[in-house]
Amino acid sequence: MAHRLEDIRVAMLDMLGEEGAKRHPQVARRIRFGGDAQALWYARADLMAALASESGERSARARTESLSVLFDGMLPKGLMSRPTTLRS
Repeated sequence: MAHRLEDIRVAMLDMLGEEGAKRHPQVARRIRFGGDAQALWYARADLMAALASESGERSARARTESLSVLFDGMLPKGLMSRPTTLRS
């Protein structure tokens, strides 16, 4: 489980990038020091906001949604987002 957690952390930090981490140090810190899968799951919102400020909301949403599969089996039931057709 620790290895998977580190894989998620690395994926999130890679998404943010070096320049993004400089512009959004609080987001990078939250990702680096997130102690468990649930903390990293909630940090996705901050990551999305940081990415949206750089490349727009649509791109940020697509990128952060791609992280969801990494959390499979690591979160309590009901915490993972459910598929919906309401997105535009």
